[in-house]
Amino acid sequence: MIAVTFLLQSCAKIFYSPDATPLARAQKIIAIAPPKVAIAARKNIDGNALIEQQKTESVNFQREMYSWMLKRKMQGTITVEVQDVETTNAKLANAGFNNGQLLTPIDMCNILGVDGIMTSNYSLSKPMSEGAAIAVALLVGVWGATNEATVSLSIHDQSAKKMIWNFDHKLSSSLGSPARLVDALMRQASREMPYFTSQNTY
Repeated sequence: MIAVTFLLQSCAKIFYSPDATPLARAQKIIAIAPPKVAIAARKNIDGNALIEQQKTESVNFQREMYSWMLKRKMQGTITVEVQDVETTNAKLANAGFNNGQLLTPIDMCNILGVDGIMTSNYSLSKPMSEGAAIAVALLVGVWGATNEATVSLSIHDQSAKKMIWNFDHKLSSSLGSPARLVDALMRQASREMPYFTSQNTY
């Protein structure tokens, strides 16, 4: 069995609006926006292929974040409803989001008909590919830090028309996938996230 380790490097930087908790608790439904993903350019990687990989990872991260939040909803640690990603992405596509149109988080709230929205940025050293990491490990016999990710999560409130919470962190892993990275990230972030009714969010 292959061991998987995620390391949270240094302390997270957290912004917490003074009214974040009452605003977040007043929200009935939120959406998770498609994350912005940047993957460091590497030799012998075509630019168009890199762009497509970034799009793929964006979908992967969005779905994993939705699944993570939905599980906590089912466990009763959050009360807010989370809009399914198919609905979110369809509405944003109809508004021109996928065609390069710039939308603010509050614009997206209005388009999606939600009270709040979670936006995120992922900066990756390489795609979150387990297969590549395993191949390297078998060849050289070393499980190094194959993935590094700098992640920023933000929550925006539609009624207040502002960001009410932000969480910035850097993670590294010996072997990674979107599911494992999101789990490690959200476990840490949820300790400070205003949606949660309990500190026991595992």
